[in-house]
Amino acid sequence: MTHKSILIIFTRNPILGKVKTRLAKAVGKKTALDIYLFLLQKTKEVTQNIHCDKVIFYSQEVLENDLWDTTTYKKELQVGKHLGAKMNHAFETCFKDKYHKVVLIGSDLYDLEASHIEEAFEKLEKKDVVIGPATDGGYYLIGLKKTYPKIFQNKNWGTSSVREDTLKNLEKVDVHLLPMLNDVDVIEDIEHHPAFTKFLSI
Repeated sequence: MTHKSILIIFTRNPILGKVKTRLAKAVGKKTALDIYLFLLQKTKEVTQNIHCDKVIFYSQEVLENDLWDTTTYKKELQVGKHLGAKMNHAFETCFKDKYHKVVLIGSDLYDLEASHIEEAFEKLEKKDVVIGPATDGGYYLIGLKKTYPKIFQNKNWGTSSVREDTLKNLEKVDVHLLPMLNDVDVIEDIEHHPAFTKFLSI
């Protein structure tokens, strides 16, 4: 362990028809995959120079020779029947490895910046939990100093109630909220965003 802080990055294995399925309904499976690969590359650019340890948690299988180089990123496999269970397992894995501050992000946020992640680690010095709220009612980042299994249970993952229900579970702890950002799930998330024009132009 190099640092006492670690960044977890949840990714889906980039397989045609298996990523950005809601977006694919509007743009097709091939374009949806291209957009996801674009988002993965952006996530790497944002995270690679942050001063902490980093670990990729893959959805289906750990890939050895991909854009995530093993000198910068450790690699693990997501374990659990639903997203909450998978996130809880990832946090528990890192806390068992003696990390003091653990921040988890997804890999579908073009607007995420290194400063958001750095702020999360900084706020965990005094706050119990940090959450990055997403415009769809979920969250794009969650940072913890210990496990809270309840926040990963009994949630309708992928719906607009996730963040509200999570905050209800955390009423008795000190939570810091980051700026709200837009993650990329459906065509409305990108149709007016200049970074995605090249994928949508005919």
